[in-house]
Amino acid sequence: MNVAVGVAESRDDAGIRRLVESQAMPGRVRISFCREPNFSIGCAVTGDDVRILVARAEPDDDIVGVACRSVRRVFLNGCEQRIGYLGQLRVHERWRGRWLLSRGFAALEELHRADPLPAYLASIVDGNHDAIGVLIDRRRRAFPVFREAARYVTLAVRVGRPRGQERRNEEVVHGSVDQLEELSNFLKAQGRRRQLSSVWTADALGQLEAYGLPLDDFRIARRKGQIVGAIALWDQSAYKQSVIRGYTGWLKPVAPILPRPGTKLRSAYAAVISIANDDTAVFSTLLREIYNLASLRGFEYLLIGLDARDPLMSAVRAYRHIAYPSRLYLASWFNGGSRHEQLDARPVYVDIATL
Repeated sequence: MNVAVGVAESRDDAGIRRLVESQAMPGRVRISFCREPNFSIGCAVTGDDVRILVARAEPDDDIVGVACRSVRRVFLNGCEQRIGYLGQLRVHERWRGRWLLSRGFAALEELHRADPLPAYLASIVDGNHDAIGVLIDRRRRAFPVFREAARYVTLAVRVGRPRGQERRNEEVVHGSVDQLEELSNFLKAQGRRRQLSSVWTADALGQLEAYGLPLDDFRIARRKGQIVGAIALWDQSAYKQSVIRGYTGWLKPVAPILPRPGTKLRSAYAAVISIANDDTAVFSTLLREIYNLASLRGFEYLLIGLDARDPLMSAVRAYRHIAYPSRLYLASWFNGGSRHEQLDARPVYVDIATL
């Protein structure tokens, strides 16, 4: 059976969604990521110039592989840099271990040659031994080289009743149009203190409402009138859904009291996190605000992603949560090297809502 690799067409959407939904991410809680009603909407939040590649098995035209390439502006060592993102890589189990992945990366490299970028961000969940083996431990010469950038942790915070407010020194206000420029400048200033943090312009922030994040769902902390922190509750459930497929490890014996396999989780992201001087008190205040908003909206889980080294991590771990460790990589086709300088010791911040 022959396979053709090319840019996705509108007719491919249903096949892509079937492939993605059929695969569960490894871990103590096995989850598959659904993309109703259209796969491409979820890819749009990963960056600009989104290209979706598919592998079609001929003659039936069944979709047996998919990958997404997009472009984003981030901070590397304090400077703005245009890099790529490789995500949503899925290969049908019948085609794993064959030449399909090589053909897919060859197609991605063609896109790269037309628009060269110094590196591509990618994420691999811990426990995904197939991906680590194929892409890193036993990579083929035609594949890009993947270099680890950070050990990243996604914490699924169990949302319960709203928490009472504690005494604080900051005023917390909702986001609004009149604050956009100031908020953008704050995010850029603080983003330089993190590796791979997105460069948020006022226009880009204003456009997020089309993807489930209105300005009113931002919470901004001010001290003496100056912004000292920001966070947002990003609801992407209109185009991205997480479905429980099963449990492993120590969770398996208690599975009867957990959400049943097939259950769609009501979850939202704690997104666009930015705290001046890593002030954990400010972050704790904003996290409580967004947690309470998630509670009032009826969400079951609040998803937060941070570098394992991030000083803000301790404030999140104070909440009841399940941790999903992963690793972030920067991949490059440049003869095993990369055209960007080595990352310094700043912690990484990649908004998991954009992965």
